[in-house]
Amino acid sequence: MQDRFMQIERCKGCNDLTAEDMLRFRSVEAAFQETSKSYGYAEVRTPTLEYLYLFTSAGTLTPGMLRRVYSFLDWDGWSGERVVLKPDATIPVARLYAERLAHKDYPARLSYVTNSFIFEETGTRARERWQCGAELIGAGSSLADAELVGFACDSVKKMGLNNIEVKLSHAGLLRGILSSLGLSHSEQDILFDRILDGETDLLDRMQAEKPQAVEALKLLLGTKGSSSGFLKNLRALFAADIPGVQIALEDLIATIDLLQALELKYQIDFTSGKGFEYYTGFIFRLFAEGVNVGGGGRYDRLVGMMGGQDAPAGGFALYIDRLAALINIDSLYIPVSQRVSLNIESSAMKEGVELADLLRQTGWIVMFALQGKKAHDCGWEVEVRSAEPRFSVLNCGSGEKSVCEDAMELLAVVGLG
Repeated sequence: MQDRFMQIERCKGCNDLTAEDMLRFRSVEAAFQETSKSYGYAEVRTPTLEYLYLFTSAGTLTPGMLRRVYSFLDWDGWSGERVVLKPDATIPVARLYAERLAHKDYPARLSYVTNSFIFEETGTRARERWQCGAELIGAGSSLADAELVGFACDSVKKMGLNNIEVKLSHAGLLRGILSSLGLSHSEQDILFDRILDGETDLLDRMQAEKPQAVEALKLLLGTKGSSSGFLKNLRALFAADIPGVQIALEDLIATIDLLQALELKYQIDFTSGKGFEYYTGFIFRLFAEGVNVGGGGRYDRLVGMMGGQDAPAGGFALYIDRLAALINIDSLYIPVSQRVSLNIESSAMKEGVELADLLRQTGWIVMFALQGKKAHDCGWEVEVRSAEPRFSVLNCGSGEKSVCEDAMELLAVVGLG
């Protein structure tokens, strides 16, 4: 026999955030926003709904990604446009810049905390994802790239996390080699991701026709280094007739020299460039405690794809769910010794509320005992009466009881006097 009541469950691939989860979430968010202010970035927010053509007309997402967006018709008479739950955070910010900020004569430093949505058929992975992000639009230089990496690293350090490492790549360098194979922009994306997924035989099939380009790509994917000198040595190995390779190398070397000056730990790893659909230059992946917690790069053509004028730009995202899982939750709680359960007689309500306000102003947590039941996880129980003595205080840890005639005496008993 079936149960009389159907069990209501949350949507697959979506998560409830418990009180503990939200402590972690807000801790990540607060550290990011504090760092954002120190770098001069202003917070913005874009809508959850965007027109589908924002992501399709400019080819800013791969066909595989677009097949996994949540889309539906936004009816307006008979000419409804198809809208989506935004699957990406950077593209809407680029639209915002092109629409409302491009006329400014100085770079836009923008930050945000937002969610995005991607369909995942099994429901075992997240369909809603939260991230902190920043975009620097209107300035293109190695110093701008280094600023973004420093901002991202300082945000993660502010969260109390250690063992931070940056892995570096360069989309311009990868595209320069892949384009010499005669591949279109979308074909380059597909080939590169398939190679990184282990299908290395694809390169072997192309070797006979384009040996120089294939050897150059194999060299990049098979080597790693931790200094700009490593890249300087690579310059002589690349043929001058592969378009853009030398320029891209010089650009990456200049950025790395600045990162060394910032004393950031990094590794040159071109396999870290997977998923570089709209990136045009420098790419980085950020790791903390061995976990990939963010990444970003340069996307100088994205604003032009939004219908505005081309503008140099770069940005990054930090993945809140991954960072939150690394946060030490113990440091986020107010100690039990600063939590009070307050039981107020109906005739002493004014005095009780005034005491609660006084304690809360010191940063303590005060919870009213409701229906005679004391609040949980409190280090102190206080009864407020209209008759003398006005206050009865119990130290829940030691069991010691005290009576007080006024609020100031009570503050002294709990250690605030």
